[in-house]
Amino acid sequence: MRLLPWSGPEGKASYLITDGRGGRLSRLADVIEATQIDMGAQLLAHAEDLLPDATEVQLRFLAERLTEALRDILRVAESRGSGSREPGAGSRRAGAGSRRAGSPEPKGGIPEPGAGSPGRKP
Repeated sequence: MRLLPWSGPEGKASYLITDGRGGRLSRLADVIEATQIDMGAQLLAHAEDLLPDATEVQLRFLAERLTEALRDILRVAESRGSGSREPGAGSRRAGAGSRRAGSPEPKGGIPEPGAGSPGRKP
């Protein structure tokens, strides 16, 4: 089974059952993955140019686009290299979404998985 680079209904992961011979849908997924990687690289280059003089509004917009690009590229990486995850596990990990205000952050500014989430035990 191959994880496709787009979500199905309700944002759930979409999988393709394939024999590995590269059918039409598999080739389309290859093109979309390549496009996502290229767009991520272009966005990173733009971010590097923008960061020194960016306004708060520009930084927020950039962070949102970088988050989208990272999510896409992680899905591509998962699709291409990880046969260990079970179908239906999705590409979002605990704590990988937006951080809640006031939740603790470890060194480096990256929240611990599940940090600050109500009802979760560390």
